[in-house]
Amino acid sequence: MVNSSSWSVDEFLDQCKRSGDSAYTAFRSLLEKLEDPTTRAPARVFLSDLQKRFSSGEASEQCLSTFHFRIQDVLLDQYEGYGGRKKLTTMVIPSIFIPEDWSFTFYEGLNRHPDSIFKDKTVAELGCGNGWISIAIAEKWSPLKVYGLDINPRAVKISLINLYLNALDENGQPVYDGENKTLLDRVEFHESDLLSYCRDRGIQLERIVGCIPQILNPNPDAMSKMITENASEEFLYSLSNYCALQGFVEDQFGLGLIARAVEEGIAVIKPMGIMIFNMGGRPGQGVCKRLFERRGFRVTKLWQTKVIQAADTDISALVEIEKNSPHRFEFFMGLAGDQPICARTAWAYGKAGGRISHALSVYSCQLRQPNQVKTIFESLKNGFHEISSSLDLSFENDSVADEKIPFLAYLASILKGNSFFPYESPAGSNRFRNLIASFMRTYHHIPLNADSVVIFPSRAVAIENALRLFSPRLAIVDEHLTRHLPRQWLTSLKIESTDTDNPSEDVLTVIEAPRQSDLMIELIKKLKPQVVVTGTAHFEAVTSSAFKHLLEVTRKIGSRLFLDISDHFELSSLPGSNGVLKYLSGTPLPSHAAVICGLLKNQVYSDLEVAFVISEEEAIFKALSKTVELLEGNTALISQYYYGCLFHELLAFQLADRHPPAERVCENEKPTEMIGFASSALSVLDSAELSVTETENSSLIHMDVDKSFLPLPSSVKASIFESFARQNIVESETDITTSIRQFIKSNYGFPTSTGTEFIYADCSLALFNKLVLCCIQEGGTLCLPAGSNGNYVASAKFLKANILKVPTRSEFSFKLSEETLTGVFESANNPWLYISGPTINPTGLVYSNREMENILSVCAKFGAKVVIDTSFSGLEYAFEGCGGWDLGGSLARLYSSSKPSFCVSLLGGLSLKLLTGGLTCGFLALNQPLLVDAFHSFPGLSKPHSTVKYTMKKLLSLQEQNTGGLLEAIAEQKRILCNRAKRLKQTLEICGWEVLESHAGVSMVAKPSAYLNKVMRLKDTAFEMKINDSNIREAILRATGLCINSAPWTGIHGYCRFTFALEDTEFGQALDCIIKFKDLFSN
Repeated sequence: MVNSSSWSVDEFLDQCKRSGDSAYTAFRSLLEKLEDPTTRAPARVFLSDLQKRFSSGEASEQCLSTFHFRIQDVLLDQYEGYGGRKKLTTMVIPSIFIPEDWSFTFYEGLNRHPDSIFKDKTVAELGCGNGWISIAIAEKWSPLKVYGLDINPRAVKISLINLYLNALDENGQPVYDGENKTLLDRVEFHESDLLSYCRDRGIQLERIVGCIPQILNPNPDAMSKMITENASEEFLYSLSNYCALQGFVEDQFGLGLIARAVEEGIAVIKPMGIMIFNMGGRPGQGVCKRLFERRGFRVTKLWQTKVIQAADTDISALVEIEKNSPHRFEFFMGLAGDQPICARTAWAYGKAGGRISHALSVYSCQLRQPNQVKTIFESLKNGFHEISSSLDLSFENDSVADEKIPFLAYLASILKGNSFFPYESPAGSNRFRNLIASFMRTYHHIPLNADSVVIFPSRAVAIENALRLFSPRLAIVDEHLTRHLPRQWLTSLKIESTDTDNPSEDVLTVIEAPRQSDLMIELIKKLKPQVVVTGTAHFEAVTSSAFKHLLEVTRKIGSRLFLDISDHFELSSLPGSNGVLKYLSGTPLPSHAAVICGLLKNQVYSDLEVAFVISEEEAIFKALSKTVELLEGNTALISQYYYGCLFHELLAFQLADRHPPAERVCENEKPTEMIGFASSALSVLDSAELSVTETENSSLIHMDVDKSFLPLPSSVKASIFESFARQNIVESETDITTSIRQFIKSNYGFPTSTGTEFIYADCSLALFNKLVLCCIQEGGTLCLPAGSNGNYVASAKFLKANILKVPTRSEFSFKLSEETLTGVFESANNPWLYISGPTINPTGLVYSNREMENILSVCAKFGAKVVIDTSFSGLEYAFEGCGGWDLGGSLARLYSSSKPSFCVSLLGGLSLKLLTGGLTCGFLALNQPLLVDAFHSFPGLSKPHSTVKYTMKKLLSLQEQNTGGLLEAIAEQKRILCNRAKRLKQTLEICGWEVLESHAGVSMVAKPSAYLNKVMRLKDTAFEMKINDSNIREAILRATGLCINSAPWTGIHGYCRFTFALEDTEFGQALDCIIKFKDLFSN
């Protein structure tokens, strides 16, 4: 027991006098007595006796210098606590932070909050030092619990002693507050690197306060030492003044430790929690405030004053930062100075004996959208930490924050929860279509379902696709909606029908009309168009009368009506009156009418567009969905995610089915017979092997889509997230032309010049289709090798191209031969050749550099225009010399000696090469000015969003510099694909298929020799089918749920196509399906 008989004050002081370490050892022994309930009271009495020895201020200072400790009172003055005391008794030792103006100002800032700020709350104090602020918070505001945390183990021990000093009176008896609790009930002290103690124990906090170092240690090596209680006094004390580099952008201002504390705090603070930090104003108030704002906080400055810069803090690290950056820190000459001076001047002034000061502020911070911000930072912690410095959640406009933060949280959860972008129907993401339908039901009382909604990349694409689907002789289009239509449609005067055997000459004529309904209706009555596309004037949009009139007139005339509501559709929780939607809430949309809506009205991205079409006619819904797949591939997933998030936010707080939709009254009057789908379009839609649409109760495995479902590398996910997390991205960061130019030069040796035109689209298929239109416009013959991608062939047929199939033979592995190509060109008028390479889709074979040079030589001889499609290349895994092509020399030679019409255009995509999965970006390099002009006469191209281009440029840079692990990830995916190809080949051969071994890409072809002319019978059903080339796809789908492409799609007699870049489990299931199909014929 510690008392005067067993351990006198004099003996204790003698031990303390020896050194600071001896003093600490003595107090640590005393703490053990305080922690033991049986010796607690005498130990507290001993502390009282010790304090009485040094009751005066002078004696207290002498005690610190002589005995290496000091016990003194901290006056709370007017800040009287619940216990009624106006002071705290605290002790310090030289190896911990000694309270001074810095911490007193912080306490003053805490007092600016109302008394309820800490009442019954769970609080953590970071960098608690000797614990006086934690104790003062508990004394004044009666929190539920205060965790005082410090990385200095000696500080924690001294804090515990101070806790007992104030929890017990001088006689060692507990001091109870009004709730019959002592400070021992309310306060704990723990050794912790920032919030690690709370994080590791799952402690959720309601308040986090901190007064921690904000100057980099001038001796960085010192901060790498192990922190133990036996470390030197000088090192332990330096933890109070200096911090090490933390890996945050704020390190450059000495605020890296604060930044780490804030981000750790986001993980453990409750949604309505508050953080309060003491911030030295040396970096400037704007820098300090931005540290919190860019992490999603609303910031309030509680208190600001000036304090003298501590004499024992070396600011030379700040001088060094100024030397290497344009930033200037803010100091003042004395407390009275009002003009800031930089760190270098302050350092010199201090060295000369002057007193320097700096501003000191107390900031109170609260997350503006806590749950979403927590999700974002959880993702940063799990693989995206390197982009933390790019994150910017500071917004001047709350409406922007309300839109952007939830989307970032959603994107973060998607990237974290999925290793790849999932397969989505060409009609659009099921989730997105359901959200649109739910919004219509909830806000406009229209009983719509997802099967009436088709998603398009843009309004312009939706209009053009609809017109191509019907191919009317004459269409009237609102003058506000014609800007992106083909120039040829807007200049044609073929209003009367013409008979022609050449479908490509069947020109569609568009007449521009004013939007005002009475003028539009007059034109409809006079011209009797087969299709009408119009919006509504602003003054007519509120009521449904104009819409009703349009419906009535078009029904009588026999015109298809597409009504655009884009300008009047509001994404709002209180949408304005909309006459069209008001009509649809009471009446179904007639079979001859559809509604188009382009979404461009977001708060953040003026160029991020997606559109939807509503049609309650099933045939039109299905046909429009197929046009998306044929002409666009798919609508960009990112755009659907973004607007889907906006719809979700508007629906999240609504009660489901609170207002059941009223019964709608159907129009009884039948429309006049009207135009159906164009015969050419209908033929293609019926025969093309487009992707199979899943029903809600089905689960299909897609080996019929040109997409990779392999895991996205972390560098790809990080780049995608960074493209949205950043603000104020400059144009040069999204200009990918230089990167693409270098990319095609490095991989293909494709020559470009200043005259080369680079054009970008959401996917390469859309660019291919524009080239097909150029071919049609100049009367060209599109030569497609047998074994070309079936979707490309189908889209060219849909566009009514004059197609000539170029035969390929098995002995040449279904590659083009010079002899065959020569024979085709001799009979072709104005030939255009499409060729997939280096990787050939769908066979997975590869054209060597020599083979391609020979093909180009034939093309040059006949003056053919060549489109080389590299979209499916970049993942060559079993082909010697697959490092790429070098076509520069041969093309230079061919251009100098060929016919003037000869030119080579390079078409490509970055999805496979950069492993971005569902995030696509197509590019086209055109070298011939006439072709460039022709291409731009078809303007309705859906361009990749700036965030997509930012992502692609970042990944191209990572690949070029061999950083971020991207090249390693590409090598790993090649290894996976090589293994998959071997496993698939083995399984197919065991099951009776003849396999053409693939060397690259994500697909291979095989012939179902063992099944042809056999009858398949499904167990427990009456269904049976005799297998042939054209129905084996349907047979496998019916029997197993596996989707493949058959011979009509591949263009190679008898051969089916399988893609194998599936998710690992699905690939295994696909192999099982192949075996299951074989087993049907075993009995």
